[in-house]
Amino acid sequence: MSDELVYAIEKLEAAVARLREAVDGARSKLERDGTIQRFEFSVELLWKTLRRFLHAKGIEVRTPRESLEEAFRVSWLDEEAPFLNMLIDRNRSSHLYSDKLADEIFNRICAEYTKSLEDVLKRLRAGV
Repeated sequence: MSDELVYAIEKLEAAVARLREAVDGARSKLERDGTIQRFEFSVELLWKTLRRFLHAKGIEVRTPRESLEEAFRVSWLDEEAPFLNMLIDRNRSSHLYSDKLADEIFNRICAEYTKSLEDVLKRLRAGV
């Protein structure tokens, strides 16, 4: 595995670990909002890391959606829909704000998104 891929995984690993820390410790609205920001950052690093891995395999992608779709196509993701939903929630949380929306996204981060990020990270660490 190239140094660039190792570095990308290390950055993603740190972001996902910080997300897990936030998920496990969030008790207030301020902590909820911090968790959402860590989620946004983790999703950003995920698609960019996938793009690097895909590039190493000769597959060129330009957008977050293309990165996720191609990662699913080459079987790096077990399911495509949860990751596309993450992308939608990342975009929604970055551009619109309401307490109700924040609670919904936070609940999905806690219930499924963090685990999905941890699972794909394990695959990437193993060299896919």
